[in-house]
Amino acid sequence: MKYIKKRREPISLKQYRATPGSNYDDYRDKDDLCQALLEEQGFICCYCMQRIKPKTAHIEHWKPLSLYPGRQLDYHNLLAVCDGNGGNPRHLQHCDRSKEDKEITVDPTKPGCEKHVKFSAGGNVYSDHEKIEEELNTVLNLNHQTLRNNRKTILDIAIRNFTAVKRDTAWSRTFLEKEIHKWESLSADGKYEPYCRIVVCYLEKKLSRYS
Repeated sequence: MKYIKKRREPISLKQYRATPGSNYDDYRDKDDLCQALLEEQGFICCYCMQRIKPKTAHIEHWKPLSLYPGRQLDYHNLLAVCDGNGGNPRHLQHCDRSKEDKEITVDPTKPGCEKHVKFSAGGNVYSDHEKIEEELNTVLNLNHQTLRNNRKTILDIAIRNFTAVKRDTAWSRTFLEKEIHKWESLSADGKYEPYCRIVVCYLEKKLSRYS
């Protein structure tokens, strides 16, 4: 997961929410809402961080709609997610498809959420917090083999690029801080790199040696 800084909600959502009897199912501007969510998330899924586009993304309620109907139109409860391997057998689904109506601990919109989710060089996602560890694996299924492979591929490519730039030169504090900032930032076209947090975590581990 990557921290998502929520922006101003779409005007259409705010206006509709003020309408008596308003509910999520009848809200007609979901395409505009999804676009707003995609832009604030840098076009990556709020859970697995793979690239998502308007045609494949859909809207997720972090606090499940069935359990928290009062938050169905709460912009801070709405996120953009990938298709989660929908249509495949249950054990192959991930993100909100796997989550369904379950609640999870880590809220991607809360500062500091990233410290609870870590990554191994092999592409695994894990947590030192027992409950969160179970949610990552069982509720969100974020160690689905395809996701693990994708994260490892992104990290391996990044490491090769770093090595090509520095060659036999040690990675300095300045170099590491610069790359961390780059991987944490939006590109010129408003996108985060897919699976960016695995690279940031790798670089942060290197940087910690200077402490």
